[in-house]
Amino acid sequence: MKNILSLLFISISLIANEKLTHDLPMTLDLDDQAYRQVVVDREQDQYLGHPTTCLLEDGKTILCVYPKGHGRGEIVYKKSIDSGLTWSDRLPTPINWKTSKEVPTLHRVIGPDGKKRIIMWSGLYPSRLAVSEDDGGNWSPLKEAGDWGGIVVMGFVESVGLKKGHYLAMFHDDGRFYAKNGKKTGIFTLFKTFSEDGGLTWKNPEEVFKSGEVHLCEPGFIRSPDGKRIAVLLRENSRMKNSHIIFSEDEGKTWSSPRELPISLTGDRHIGKYAPDGRLFISFRCRSPKKLAGTRTYEGDWVGWIGTWDDLVQGKHGQYSIRLKDNKKSYDCAYPGLELLPNGTFVVTTYGHWSAGQAPYILSVRLRLDELDRMAKK
Repeated sequence: MKNILSLLFISISLIANEKLTHDLPMTLDLDDQAYRQVVVDREQDQYLGHPTTCLLEDGKTILCVYPKGHGRGEIVYKKSIDSGLTWSDRLPTPINWKTSKEVPTLHRVIGPDGKKRIIMWSGLYPSRLAVSEDDGGNWSPLKEAGDWGGIVVMGFVESVGLKKGHYLAMFHDDGRFYAKNGKKTGIFTLFKTFSEDGGLTWKNPEEVFKSGEVHLCEPGFIRSPDGKRIAVLLRENSRMKNSHIIFSEDEGKTWSSPRELPISLTGDRHIGKYAPDGRLFISFRCRSPKKLAGTRTYEGDWVGWIGTWDDLVQGKHGQYSIRLKDNKKSYDCAYPGLELLPNGTFVVTTYGHWSAGQAPYILSVRLRLDELDRMAKK
């Protein structure tokens, strides 16, 4: 009887896996298209990782920050003034940026009075914030944002509501960093926090979802085309399920129960923007749940997904996928920055082991969806 039950379980699992993976969209491979690629920074034998970017309103100036290390490490700061085609030398930063404990993240914010700023988060406990009031020309030191912390603070910072200066941000924690002297609990909690002064101060975080079985983290924000709904895509870190998605219809005050995304959108650190034609481009690291780890060709690589808002809502696979770059070492790549230029070009920036046996470095890839459409038709 035990053998019969085991065979039945295996059969059910195989059927379920086939259902999750059937009809996967076409995957285009951009790995060897060197003309698309720009090296942002590289240092021999030095790990450079986890960049985020910020495109200024002139449509060509891009700021980029990243740590000298795997999350923890001195923050490096560079700038491009030609839409990411070339990059400056490393720029001066406040002394205490060398003390960053976690992945830095850049965000454009606008205050209730219309004042534009750029803020930069650095996570773990306590989460800290730096501010620039002159489009990245000068920066404040990192300062504590509150008596709390978390991992990958912030996954996103986005404007919500009808009032100027109101922002929503999300992050996660596993018990170690939310409070001083925290300990790992085996429970992942997704938090939200709001700002009403253009990102200078933030309210005490509130729980959105917590679970010891489904480990949801690294939230990525996408707003519906009509502006009425918000979706957040989430990494699933137990590696037992696909990535998940949640929705809000009240500007982040309440959220739907999480549900799985299709395997074509399963991975880590999703970030997405709309192309001029209304389609979505989402960049992330390809990582499948353990039971499906052999089902995708580009497991562990830097990938992208092209589809629509309706695909997200309906749980569809999307139009097609792309491999942006082959990562040569395990899953260590792809915390991406993503910017859309005025001409419809996406500039996608991340780190990875792009050369076998060498330290990871920062690379940008440029693409347009009309170019990819032509490739897909060949």
